[in-house]
Amino acid sequence: MSALGEKPFRGPQVMQWLHQYGVDDFAAMTNLSKALRARLSEAATIIGPRVKLDQVAADGTRKWLFELADGNCIESVFIPDDGRGTLCVSSQAGCSLNCTFCATGAQGFNRDLTPEEIVGQVWQASRLLGSKGQSQRVITNVVFMGMGEPLLNYENVVQAIRVFLDDVAYGLSRRRVTVSTAGMVPLIDRLREECPVSLAVSLHAPNDSLRTELVPLNRKYPIAQLLDTCRRYVANDPHRKVTFEYVMLAGVNDSPAHAQELVTLLRDVPAKVNLIPFNPFAHTRYQRSSQATIDAFRDVLWQAGLITITRRTRGDDIDAACGQLAGQVRDRTGRRERWLARMAPGN
Repeated sequence: MSALGEKPFRGPQVMQWLHQYGVDDFAAMTNLSKALRARLSEAATIIGPRVKLDQVAADGTRKWLFELADGNCIESVFIPDDGRGTLCVSSQAGCSLNCTFCATGAQGFNRDLTPEEIVGQVWQASRLLGSKGQSQRVITNVVFMGMGEPLLNYENVVQAIRVFLDDVAYGLSRRRVTVSTAGMVPLIDRLREECPVSLAVSLHAPNDSLRTELVPLNRKYPIAQLLDTCRRYVANDPHRKVTFEYVMLAGVNDSPAHAQELVTLLRDVPAKVNLIPFNPFAHTRYQRSSQATIDAFRDVLWQAGLITITRRTRGDDIDAACGQLAGQVRDRTGRRERWLARMAPGN
């Protein structure tokens, strides 16, 4: 606004129209002068990601496949719950980490998302959900648990987070924005210094040998190093905990012995554990642990005093496992084809 010769307070006014009211036309910004609205219309356009597919599950989970300007596709998932609505957003088109149980990892990596492409998911979802103004906000939480490793797109992710936190945009508190990482240790430390939102770590195994099999990044940043970083992340706030995500894979990481090993591993870490029933996708070699197995695993953690939540399975009927839809639409790397070949019988 200053560059246009306008007063700086016009900037927050435009921010409110964009993010709190979801407008896509400068002409609708009625507290701006007609002359300024005309200048803005000539200088810029308001465009969100194009909705390529919009699916609603029987349980109310809603999943969008968004198409970006270059043809790449990303996914966002809205999960309604009692008293809150969580939007899971993507930070990259595809992912380079190749975690073996992840549908996104099977399709390869195309590129980082820009800050506007990250914010655009929340902007578009808010409009589609009918949000209008802070008092009617449907999205109360944003989690970076969609496609990609957020911390490998650090600068753009943090710039987007600052919009989510801004009072004249979405006005979310830091505890209502969560970054999930596979364990980018140096960047976890940087996030703690620059933008300490809630942290979730994709752990999925209680020892290095198994975690390296499931999460290849573990070769570079093994568990001990990762946990040291997690302790530092919450060291200055006795009320904060790191969420450790643990996908339950039948016969792989779900035995009582694994549970006891996890108890030992997290005994001195301010932690809560999120057990995630595996969401199957086509051609995967993994299966979801039975409910009885998950309950037995949870009970071991509970008895040791670990806060443990079993995530409810959501959206099974709309392929809500991240990456399932986008992988069917676009894969520049050919990784999906190579992965399917490896999964074929006899290989």
